Amino acid sequence: MAGYHTRWTRSEFEAEDPERIAIREALAFGKALYDRRMALGLSVTALAERAGMTEDEIECIEEGGTTPTIPLLRHLAAALDSDVHLTAGHDLGSMWFEARAA
Repeated sequence: MAGYHTRWTRSEFEAEDPERIAIREALAFGKALYDRRMALGLSVTALAERAGMTEDEIECIEEGGTTPTIPLLRHLAAALDSDVHLTAGHDLGSMWFEARAA
């Protein structure tokens, strides 16, 4: 018999709560930035310099403390020599940076 627990699923209210969606998007943004930075072998300092940002700003994004905006996504994609991709979801993996095609 397969196990089931109510904590493994989101109620309809939780899934549509704008505050929870914003938190999940910020976390997905942070993970996408961290994953691409690591794939490029960049330190926080190096990415901050490339992006014209502070280390604290980069760390805040990677920790899920910054809401993704179109201008910020474009700015960071340029600093990462990447394109940014989004899916319809709001969870981890719904946003990622990918190397530009040569």
